[in-house]
Amino acid sequence: MDEQEFTHSTDGEELRTTVVAPDGDPRPGTALLLHGAGVSSSRRLLPLARAYAAAGLRAVAFDFSGHGASTGRLAELSLERRFLQARSVLDRFAGDGPLLLAGFSMSGQTVADLAADLGERVHGVVLGAPAAYAHAAWKLPFGDPAFTATLRTPDSWRASPAYPSYAAFRGRSVLVVPAHDAVIPSGVTTRIEDALRQRSTYSRLTFPNSPHQLATWLADHPADRDHLVGLSLAPADGRPQG
Repeated sequence: MDEQEFTHSTDGEELRTTVVAPDGDPRPGTALLLHGAGVSSSRRLLPLARAYAAAGLRAVAFDFSGHGASTGRLAELSLERRFLQARSVLDRFAGDGPLLLAGFSMSGQTVADLAADLGERVHGVVLGAPAAYAHAAWKLPFGDPAFTATLRTPDSWRASPAYPSYAAFRGRSVLVVPAHDAVIPSGVTTRIEDALRQRSTYSRLTFPNSPHQLATWLADHPADRDHLVGLSLAPADGRPQG
């Protein structure tokens, strides 16, 4: 496989982006891998990107602004900017083929936003301990006290646009969760699962010994990683599974 690093200019920032291309006769399309919040970066996702490339699918991972090797301040990032940055990376590196979107933690919302925007181009979604946020939080910078206040509003996650986006999705979906998640409320996971069951070909993977940081777990457990890749690349048949 061929692995290259790029600097992608968008949204006033320079985003470190890694593209892993498969050898031989590749599958059509691209997998976009999106890391979570805090100290997360795309480095955690490179083993998963390589696993997708080994399975024949080009994979792209990048650092959101304020993370990893990208420019910017985390306090200035927002859910809206995460969507815009991911969309710009897709426009540059994914061409016009089918897409598999994989998002971890906060990027569970970003994948939902992308799926709603891109429609039938998205053939598969992989969600690792996904989060969902109220629409009122979308434009707020993470350093704005109003963002924190919105998140601390009881049950604010119930007003997320992620659920209708996932309920409308008709491709292959895989929800990956630890047995006990100390970060994501169980109600969020249940609501996302119920939405994915509506129309997608759905599967759930539970890793009993994993913490919330599933990208790190998958990087360190190749058998689990390969199982996830194979499951997410299986054809969607229109019948919910799992």
